[in-house]
Amino acid sequence: MFSKAEENYLKAIFHLEQQSKKAISTNAIAEKLDMKPSSVTDMVKRLSGKDVLTYIKYKGTSLTEKGRVVAAGVIRKHRLWEVFLVDKLNFQWDEVHDIAEQLEHIQSDELVERLDAFLGFPEVDPHGDPIPDASGNIKRTEKKLLFELMPGDKGFCVGLTISDNAFLNYLDKKNISIGTAIEVIEKEDFDRSMILKIQDQSVFVSQKITETVYIQLA
Repeated sequence: MFSKAEENYLKAIFHLEQQSKKAISTNAIAEKLDMKPSSVTDMVKRLSGKDVLTYIKYKGTSLTEKGRVVAAGVIRKHRLWEVFLVDKLNFQWDEVHDIAEQLEHIQSDELVERLDAFLGFPEVDPHGDPIPDASGNIKRTEKKLLFELMPGDKGFCVGLTISDNAFLNYLDKKNISIGTAIEVIEKEDFDRSMILKIQDQSVFVSQKITETVYIQLA
């Protein structure tokens, strides 16, 4: 059994490991969690004693296989709850993160598995992030950032690199969400801005969007 704080640390390290093949520094964890490095060091030492982390002073921290499974389990619950909140309770995709942060720490495995079945075993959350299965495995999909596409390319929005509320609201104004069909009409190499075809309309999108939206080619 792990505390809420311990689960948050494991989840943060899991996400950081997805971005780097190296051991994760104390400062990187502190920045991710908005904590003091000294507090992070104390927690990392505690978790290494529970066999979920490997910690080497001055070299960094990495999840053990046990730690990876625990972290993936927390992420699984978070993303399943986001699906539930959007699909069944009609929350908007920019409203669910903070609520799911609370629900992800529920400890009942039976509840999680019933929730998964009730939702029809979804593979991605409302932001396009893959949902780990019960064993902690994550299915990867072939996808590209929007700026990597060329004029004439077509595909569907399948994910985002960030999901803060302000950005999600901005995407809503552009009629972009998970599953939106997109065709590249024009591409400006200078600043990576684009003109897209969305719902039979031409839509200008900035570099911020083209470097943040993932597309699966049709």
